Amino acid sequence: MIRIILFVTFVYHVTVKCSAYTVPKTLYRNLYGFEINRTPANEALLNLTIGALKFMRENEKFAHSGLQDTTPEPNEEYDFIVIGAGSAGATIASRLSEIPEVTVLLIEAGRNENLMMDIPLIVNYLQLSEEINWMYQTVPSDKYCLGMVGHKCNFPRGKVVGGSSVLNYMIATRGDPKDYDEWAAMGNKEWSYKQVLKYFKKLESMDVEELKSDSEMHNTKGPVHIGYAPYHTPLAQSFVEAGAQMGYPIVDYNGEQMIGFSIVQSTIKNGTRMSSNRAYLHPFRRRKNLFLSKLSHVDKILIDPRSKRAYGVEFTKANVSIQVKARKEVILSAGAIGSPQILMLSGIGPRKHLTDMNIQVIQDAPVGENLMDHISYGGLVFFVDQPVSMTMDEVSNPMKPYLRDFLNEKEGPFTSPGGCEGLGFINVDHPKETNYSADIEFMFLAGSVVSDSILQFTFGISDDYWNAMFSNITGRHSWTIFPMLMKPLSRGRILLQNKNPETKPKIYPNYFENPDDMRVMIKGIRAAIELSKTEAMQRFGSELYDTPVPGCENYVHDSDDYWECAARTFSFTIYHYSGTCKMGPLDDPTSVVDPKLKVKGVKGLRVADASIMPVINVGHTNIPSIMIGEKAADMIKEDWGLSVKEG
Repeated sequence: MIRIILFVTFVYHVTVKCSAYTVPKTLYRNLYGFEINRTPANEALLNLTIGALKFMRENEKFAHSGLQDTTPEPNEEYDFIVIGAGSAGATIASRLSEIPEVTVLLIEAGRNENLMMDIPLIVNYLQLSEEINWMYQTVPSDKYCLGMVGHKCNFPRGKVVGGSSVLNYMIATRGDPKDYDEWAAMGNKEWSYKQVLKYFKKLESMDVEELKSDSEMHNTKGPVHIGYAPYHTPLAQSFVEAGAQMGYPIVDYNGEQMIGFSIVQSTIKNGTRMSSNRAYLHPFRRRKNLFLSKLSHVDKILIDPRSKRAYGVEFTKANVSIQVKARKEVILSAGAIGSPQILMLSGIGPRKHLTDMNIQVIQDAPVGENLMDHISYGGLVFFVDQPVSMTMDEVSNPMKPYLRDFLNEKEGPFTSPGGCEGLGFINVDHPKETNYSADIEFMFLAGSVVSDSILQFTFGISDDYWNAMFSNITGRHSWTIFPMLMKPLSRGRILLQNKNPETKPKIYPNYFENPDDMRVMIKGIRAAIELSKTEAMQRFGSELYDTPVPGCENYVHDSDDYWECAARTFSFTIYHYSGTCKMGPLDDPTSVVDPKLKVKGVKGLRVADASIMPVINVGHTNIPSIMIGEKAADMIKEDWGLSVKEG
C-alpha cells in the first residue's frame, strides 16, 4: 500500500515537470500516433486517481493470493526441501506437491512479490531495491566494465518469491534446439532437444494467436503464459522489417528455427508480469502439503560427513537459526551464484579453496567453475526525429494517457517488458544462413540508456563516464540494440570471500578472456549499425550517436580497436549467469552434478537451476530454467516411485 501511494505521489510530482509539452511538427505526435491528447487536467488526474485506487485494490487481493508464510519448528521433517523459490525452485516445489502424500518445504530468502513489481515497463527500478535484489557485483577488472563504478559490473539477482523471474525483462526464449543436442553429445543423454521439448511445452500457455495452432511446438494449457505485449511502439515493427530488409526471415524463435527476427514473446498475462510465483505457487496456495518459509537465509546444507548423505538444511529467520530435516531429498535451486555459494559453505567444492576458507571438505568438486553469461555492449544510441520511443519523463506524465491506461485497462506503453520490443538472432560469420546457431542476439529496445536517467544507477555507470557521454542527451527520443554474445568461449568462476553465509561471494566473469568473443562482439556491433541504416529504420531518421567513447579517443573512430575499447568500457550483462554447478556424466571431472542432477559423491542432494547448464543456451535463460525445474521434478518423482503427472 505504501509503495502504491509513493508511486502516485511520484507521478503527481512529474506533472509539474512535464506539463509544458510541445508537440513536434512530425508525422507522429506521440506514442499513440497522430492525435493530441486533449483530456482536461482535472479529468486526467481524476482518471489517474481512480486507476491508482483500482490498482491498490488489485494489489491487496494479490497479497492474499500467494502461499502464506510458515516458520518450521526446529528439526521438523519434510519429504523434500527446496532451496530457492525462483524460476526452477518454485516449479519443482509446485510439481512435487502434486503428490498428496509427500510434504514439500520451499525456503526463500526474500519477501512476497507484489503488483508494483509486475508493471512490465519499470523493471529497471526493481534493481534499486536491496529488499528484492541481492545486489551482487563482480570483482574489479581492467578488462571490462571500465565505465562502471569501481570497474565493477552490477549482477542483479532476485531475492523475492519468484526469484529473478520477478526482476527480469520477461523475455521468453527456449534456446536453439542445437543447444540441447550439444548437452546430450557431452554425455547428458536425457537432455537432447527431443527430450526437453515436452517440458518446454508442458510449462507453456501460448497466447500468440497465430502460434496456438502449432501443436507440434506449442501448448495452450501450461502454467506460464507467453505472448506479445499488448502495446508496441511504431519502432517495433520497423525493427522486424529492417531484419527482413537485411535478408533475414521473420520467425517464431521458439519454434524449429531461431535465426531471424521477431516481436518479443514475453511472460506477460493481461498486461502484467507472469512470474514463476504467479504461475506455479499462487494457483496452489491451498495445498496442505506445500509450505513456504520466507525471509529465510540458508546458511548450509546438513550433510553427514561419513555417509555423505544430505539430511537437512540450516537457515536463519528473524535472527534465529533453524534446522529442518529432509526424509528424501534436498533440492538446491538458488541460482548460478547462490547455489555454488551454498554448496561450498556446506563442504562441497574445490578442496584447496575450502581448506583455505577453513571449511571441512566433504566432497572435492569443481563448484563455482564454468561461469558463463551473455555479455553485451550497452552504448549504442540511435536518435529518431519523431516521438516514437519511450522516455520515462513522457510516459509517466499524468497529463498523457499512458499511465492511466495501464492502471485502468492494463494497456499502453507500461505493458512493454522494460521497453524491449524485438529480438533478432544472427550468425555474424554466416549471415542469413539459417542452419547455423546464432552467435549474436539483437535485443531491440524502443529507448536507450538516455531514456531515463535512473539507468545510470541500475547499470552502475560511473559519474565520469555518464557525464562525458550521456548527460547532455538524456531524455532525447532514441532506440538501442544490445548486441549480445550468445556463445561465449570465456569462462569465469565464483569463490567464497569467507565462511560467513551473509558475505557475498567473489565473482570473476572473465568477459572477453577468449579473443574470439571480442571478435564476434565487434561484428555484432557493426551489424547493429548496419540495421540502423535500413529503409525501415530510416523511416524515423535513425542516426547513431557517435561521440567518441571516453578513454577510446586515441583509437581510429569506427576501427576494430575502437569498438573493442568501447565494449570493454560499457560491458553490460543481460543477467544470464549459468554453468557454475555443471552437469556431466560420471566420468566428466569438470562437472558437479550427473544427468539426473544429483550432486556427485553426495546422496540425497540435487541442484536444479541455470547453474547446471554445461553450455549456455542461445537467447535468455528464464524459460530454460523453468524447463530444468519441470524435468527435475519428473526425475525426482520417477526415482522415488511417485506418479508422474503428464502435462
